[in-house]
Amino acid sequence: MSFLPAGGYREGCSVLHKMDALGKLICTFLLLGAVIVCHSLPGYGAMAAVLLLLVRFSGLGFGTAFNGVKRMGLFFCVILVMNAVFFEAEQVWWQWWIFRFSREGMIQGMRVVVRVAFAMILGNLLLSTTSPMEIVGAIESLLFPLQWVGIPVRDVAMILGVSIQFIPAFSQEAETLRKAQTARGARFESRKLSEKARSVLPLVVPIFLAAFRRADELALAMEARGYRRTKGRSRFRRRRLSAADGIGILASLLFYAAQAML
Repeated sequence: MSFLPAGGYREGCSVLHKMDALGKLICTFLLLGAVIVCHSLPGYGAMAAVLLLLVRFSGLGFGTAFNGVKRMGLFFCVILVMNAVFFEAEQVWWQWWIFRFSREGMIQGMRVVVRVAFAMILGNLLLSTTSPMEIVGAIESLLFPLQWVGIPVRDVAMILGVSIQFIPAFSQEAETLRKAQTARGARFESRKLSEKARSVLPLVVPIFLAAFRRADELALAMEARGYRRTKGRSRFRRRRLSAADGIGILASLLFYAAQAML
């Protein structure tokens, strides 16, 4: 099958594949924080350079790492337009009714688009270089202190892990439906926004129905295998944090601090 959905785990022996899942999760959160606090052009350039370096270390290739971003072009255009015409600004280029097109709105829209794209690339790198079971174990270890206040950490980690595994399944389902609609005459590649919107609408209901169907099948399969919550069940054994993991966390923390000061 030539289509590889975004967010699916891909085996490999790269530097990121060999890192511990907990270390990668902490690094991802720190880098996401760096994306949020970034406000200057040099900061965005530095963030882009770090992402290119991570893609290089992951061994996935730029096509795989940017797979999810390429499919969200229409969504990014909507974000840019919404910020450009509704952002409150002092100097307005053009105004009509409730629409206020301004330079500040364009800049804010580009910032939001870049931040969302960076966040998607980071998430794709994490999910593509870490197996689902390792992610569940890392989430459980990260949320372990909440167990002292009565929160079922293992159940929460299992729910998040199952949700993460549904991402590539839904991507594949959406791609299959898109090809079927294209064969029926839908014009997804049209340059007209109205035609693209009419083509996307028939995909919404089937995707939701597929989500409920897959969730019901998963629940039946877990019940058939005797699954009864996570209490008393065996725990996934994680690898211990290595020196490389510590270096990665420290580098991510320093980069976050540098971005906050720019």
